Amino acid sequence: MGDWEIRPASTADVEPVAELRAVALRADLERLGRYDEQRVRQRLRDGFAPAHTWVIEVDGLFAGCVSLRPGEDAHWLEHFYLAPHLQGSGIGTAMLRELLERCDREGTVVRLNVLQGSRAQRLYERLGFTRETADPVDVFMVRPPALAVRDK
Repeated sequence: MGDWEIRPASTADVEPVAELRAVALRADLERLGRYDEQRVRQRLRDGFAPAHTWVIEVDGLFAGCVSLRPGEDAHWLEHFYLAPHLQGSGIGTAMLRELLERCDREGTVVRLNVLQGSRAQRLYERLGFTRETADPVDVFMVRPPALAVRDK
């Protein structure tokens, strides 16, 4: 695992994030018959919120991103993408643990949706997310705050 850090996103990050999203989701979206070269990028552009997004840099270079958007009853973990050559390196797990520990300290529930059949679902399950509902495309998951951390 290289030296990594997270920094707040800016509006200038939208295009690198949109491109990484297209690369990261392509195989799963194609498997589901939902891949569209333009739509996959435009959906990110339309919903990009730098105020709730962090960029992951490895050795000073753009490597991924994650958003944690406040919602009515929970924060939504969104746009978690890591460059394919870094997947499985432990960086994504470490970064998510940092964000989830912050939510635990605040007593915040975290929700997300992941594409049906995505390998990422196993990562989310290891981090305490459980399946709440599903549809033909997405699995919706929830993670209550960890009591052990919150009560310290």
